[in-house]
Amino acid sequence: MTAETGWTADGQSGHAAAAIGWMWNHYDGGDPYTDFNAEEADEGMWWGAVENPSEPDVLERMSCTEIPFWAETGVVPDVENALSPSVLAELAYERIRVPETEVSFSPADLDGQVVNLPTWIWAESGEYDPVAVTASLESWGISATTTATPTALTVEPGTADAETRPASGSCPINGDGSIGAPYGGDEDAVPPCGLTYLRATHGGGNYPLTASITWSITWEGTGDTGGTLPDATFATTHEVQVNEIQSVVRP
Repeated sequence: MTAETGWTADGQSGHAAAAIGWMWNHYDGGDPYTDFNAEEADEGMWWGAVENPSEPDVLERMSCTEIPFWAETGVVPDVENALSPSVLAELAYERIRVPETEVSFSPADLDGQVVNLPTWIWAESGEYDPVAVTASLESWGISATTTATPTALTVEPGTADAETRPASGSCPINGDGSIGAPYGGDEDAVPPCGLTYLRATHGGGNYPLTASITWSITWEGTGDTGGTLPDATFATTHEVQVNEIQSVVRP
């Protein structure tokens, strides 16, 4: 349910359109409101059903059968899915756009990785900062801000013949929004975030290396409300070719 100031059903279908249509038959001159409650026009607002086009479940999108009703200014209606800080938080969540999951590699050529040579993985400072969106109903004085905060980069080598660093494959996000560290030239150094392939690819095949960022979702709203929403994970897959270096040992 969302606040509606007009009586058209433009862009709506199903129950939402039918409910607004029934407005004319229900409140034009009788119980419980006379002349659409015009005498109280400055004291409140009519609320009517509006379908959320972002809801993938068609039945859920069309589930509201309430005909438009009157609510006094500042009072959140006790109706399922009526706009409230928690509902606004979910609407803000739908509109959060986080950066694509992009990281750097060393060796940089993913067609030229080498067996037993560590691959360093990192992202520069500031690439993964929190992202926030606020949704509000100003006339009602309610709002909610939903924030996505990156928590970890998960590396999946695409084969069991590999070792990840850390062993869990989960690299934490540093305080400055960076991940891991770039290779500094020390051949004996161990990458804080990376992996080592133990077996080469053969026959033109590749390993599908997947790097995914997990974002923790929290929200804060008016009236000291707040909470969490489901985490979001965004992944990018890279095709990796791993080679063997042949050497000849002479006695």
